[in-house]
Amino acid sequence: MTMSEKNVASAVAYYQAMSNKNITFLENSLHPQVRLIGPMAELTGKEAVLNAVKNFLPLFSKLTIRAQFGNGERVMLAYDLDCPAPIGLFRGAALLTFKDGLIIGYELFYDASPFLQKKEEIFEQS
Repeated sequence: MTMSEKNVASAVAYYQAMSNKNITFLENSLHPQVRLIGPMAELTGKEAVLNAVKNFLPLFSKLTIRAQFGNGERVMLAYDLDCPAPIGLFRGAALLTFKDGLIIGYELFYDASPFLQKKEEIFEQS
């Protein structure tokens, strides 16, 4: 298996763990210096990113990966989230960068407007 194939498999497993709400797997997949860049916030560090992910998990019931591809240490995923009304079907994409088998770069691409009311809940520091 090539590095690209391993990273794609790791990215898919990470997003499957999100769908399954498996916090332990998510935590073990993040590099200590992970940086998240998204439409609503930029965060650095495993604790801050994991906290945001944990707060985001209750906002959807199912995550489906629609497309995936990798090039070296980078993986791009397109996904759908099934969210309760009024959001409904939500489409997004993520560009993940791996270092030492862990996610160190985490860039999200989506229309943030459906989640603006939940922004403070998602990014609150616990």
